[in-house]
Amino acid sequence: MKRYFSDLFVGGKSLVDGLAVTLKAFCQPIVTVQYPREEIDITPNFRGHIDLVLDPEKNTFRCIACGMCERSCPSECIRVKGKKVEGKKKKTLALFTLDFTKCSLCGTCVEICPTQALEFSNEYNLAAFSREAFHYDILKRLEERII
Repeated sequence: MKRYFSDLFVGGKSLVDGLAVTLKAFCQPIVTVQYPREEIDITPNFRGHIDLVLDPEKNTFRCIACGMCERSCPSECIRVKGKKVEGKKKKTLALFTLDFTKCSLCGTCVEICPTQALEFSNEYNLAAFSREAFHYDILKRLEERII
């Protein structure tokens, strides 16, 4: 009989403790973001996929098509090709693609670039139904931003 009332007391105390935790959480401000309708601010340290940096003086990209980012990438997800244009001494960028399905976001390409032509984007809503949607033409994306 003594054990019965002891178990009853312990169970009642446990119930009151649980309700106290629930009541305490109920009175605190809401921290959940209603995602599709609200978006949170991105921290400055966020690493999305890479993008070419726009040179504000020339209104074009800084990339000189040296290929250092392609050679340093451990995932081999970057392709860079330059072409020689008549009348210019240096190569110009003809192709810059990124296979984001392979990218490990290590940042080696951004760090190794001699002209600081690469940066991480702030895009985080990346969702698609096919792998081909994650094959980015970075040069085309920059040209669309210029226009």
